[in-house]
Amino acid sequence: MSTPRTHVATEFDPTALAGAKGATSVSVCIPARNEEPTVGQIVERIRTDLVEGLRLVDEIVVIDDHSTDRTSAVAAAAGATVVDASTVLVEFGRGHGKGEALWKSLYASTGDLVIWVDADVRDFSTRFITGLLGPLLTDPTIGFVKGFYERPVDGQVRGGGRVTELVARPLLTMCFTELAGIVQPLSGEYGGRRSVLEQIGFVTGYGVDIAMLIDIAERFGAGSIAQVDLGERIHRNRPLHELAPQAAQVLQAALRRADADLAVDAFTLRPPDLDEIDIVYAERPPLVTLVDYRASHPGTDD
Repeated sequence: MSTPRTHVATEFDPTALAGAKGATSVSVCIPARNEEPTVGQIVERIRTDLVEGLRLVDEIVVIDDHSTDRTSAVAAAAGATVVDASTVLVEFGRGHGKGEALWKSLYASTGDLVIWVDADVRDFSTRFITGLLGPLLTDPTIGFVKGFYERPVDGQVRGGGRVTELVARPLLTMCFTELAGIVQPLSGEYGGRRSVLEQIGFVTGYGVDIAMLIDIAERFGAGSIAQVDLGERIHRNRPLHELAPQAAQVLQAALRRADADLAVDAFTLRPPDLDEIDIVYAERPPLVTLVDYRASHPGTDD
């Protein structure tokens, strides 16, 4: 049984990657919702070092997911193409959610390779991008790359986050053993070949990360997946009660893939002393099935 391969970001020299890039185009997409304090510096670093400097990245797309602050203006001023998520593929609705934003950013971008990074990283380094591009630019058998990193919280270095360790990892180990070695299945830094990504559906909410891993392994084989140690990453640490909906959506998406009868499409979380939260499963179709997408992206696989 093939399993994902593991690399370290420092294996890949950025200058050598720029030489290996050739005619391959690269998009960096950043889903963002109310990330005014951090999104600008992330975009500026990518633009300065990887677009203008190495010519390794061809476009930076910030998909603004219904922000109410100055996320859009700050990102545009730093050099990104900003896309309002509510105006993309409106026939599927104008709702928000992580997976919805990722799906729409894939539609709005043009690169042969698409790299996603989170917008809330406080210590952003371009190695997050060069590390993910490494396997894609040097190994044609790799279709998808997942990042992992050290997460220092309260002075301690930890592996995955709480939802990873309590929900995602046990699920993968029990039900999808070929993916059990993925260090951080819910990390926000990952990317792949458009020819792979456009062929899978996107769960609209937080279940998108684990669903993407499972679906790519199912369709293309776990050997088409690589993971890369990106070093240290510092981002916002959410309180426990905010993680309950994320954990529920991860559980829902994974169980549906293990056995369609294991998870209902909708249910309500009722945490003590907090507002009820409706959890509703939705999934967007593979972009390759959309006529408008095929027309706007020549060379799309049918």
